[in-house]
This record gives sequence, structure tokens and C-alpha cells, in this order.
Amino acid sequence: MERIADPSEVAVVLLAAGQARRYGAATDSKLLALFDGIPLVRRSAVRACESRARSVTAVVGFRAPELISALSGLPISIAHNPDFASGMSSSLITGIMTPQVRSAQGTLVMLADMPSVSTADLNSLIEAFVAHGGRSIIGATCGNIRGNPVIFPRSLLGEVARLKGDLGARNIIRASDVPVVDFDIGTSALHDVDTVEALIAAGGIIS
Repeated sequence: MERIADPSEVAVVLLAAGQARRYGAATDSKLLALFDGIPLVRRSAVRACESRARSVTAVVGFRAPELISALSGLPISIAHNPDFASGMSSSLITGIMTPQVRSAQGTLVMLADMPSVSTADLNSLIEAFVAHGGRSIIGATCGNIRGNPVIFPRSLLGEVARLKGDLGARNIIRASDVPVVDFDIGTSALHDVDTVEALIAAGGIIS
């Protein structure tokens, strides 16, 4: 007998593979910068682990050994994207191809460089996904501006798998027939640290 879909089964894909070309020197990684003494990538992963999500998968690529070390001991899966330089879509595809993500009803795509996104924010998005029966795209916003994270229902994994380049999943949100529900989490939805200046302003310390 087919298992009844449970919309509370949400898997996090934490995108931590990019080279962040606007950040510092070519060999620098903003995800290894310290926030309250903790590498940013680990801080983001911990918040995901403490959420209602049933699993967390971190996708790594650029400076993968150091990131894997920073994530050690956490109850997460690591997926390596050797093609990370081609753009965000390759990392998304790497994440959604893992068994724990493919079997979930929803995929919460989280960027590892957003230090203000909290566990409470993630839980609010998951609760909205559940409230809409696991059939809608749930996108974090700040007012009328869409940002991140985003939850995609399982029905859209095929479309995600066909993405190319560095556009992420924005085209899917614009073009899909699946309902899109905007959920306001405030400025956290827009707060990333793409530059050294932004990272320092957010309270980070370059390691």
C-alpha cells in the first residue's frame, strides 16, 4: 500500500559549495569566518539541525576539506559538488539527488551565508508548508521582496534537476504552476554576507 504523504517531512539542503567571488581574495571562504567563535557554515548547519526538518544535507565544493572539518560532529549528511564553479544550480542538483532529500515531501533550500536566519525562521517556513498541505512553494520574504530560504514540494524536484547556471531556483518560482506562498520573516530573508565589509558589519570575524 502506498505511504500517505506527510507534509511535515522536510529535508534541508544547505548550500555551502560556492566560491563567493565577491568576497575577499580568490582563496578566502566567508563560510569559515567566525560568528561568536563559530564558523558561519557550522552556525547555519546547527540552526538547521535544531529545526523541525527531518534531515540536513550540506553541499560543499570550494575549500571542501575545511568546511567538512567545521561541520564535524553534527548530525548531517555531506554531499560534495565537484562542479561547484559552474554555478548554484549544480549544487542544488547535488543536494536534491541524495536519498534523504528525494524521499522527503519538501526540500528547504538554505544558503549557508545568511547569518540572521534563525531556527525559528526555518520552523515558521516548515509550518507554513505543512499548513498548505505540502503542495505549495513557500518563500521567505521581507515585505514584498522575495529572498531565502525557500521550500519546494517534492513535485518540483524534476524541474530543479533541470536547472543550469547560477540562477538558483528563481525561474521555477516565477514559471511554475505550483502555488507560491510568500512568508515574511523580516530582514533575515535578505541578509547575506557577500563581501568582507558585509560580513564584518554583521558581526563576523575573518578567520
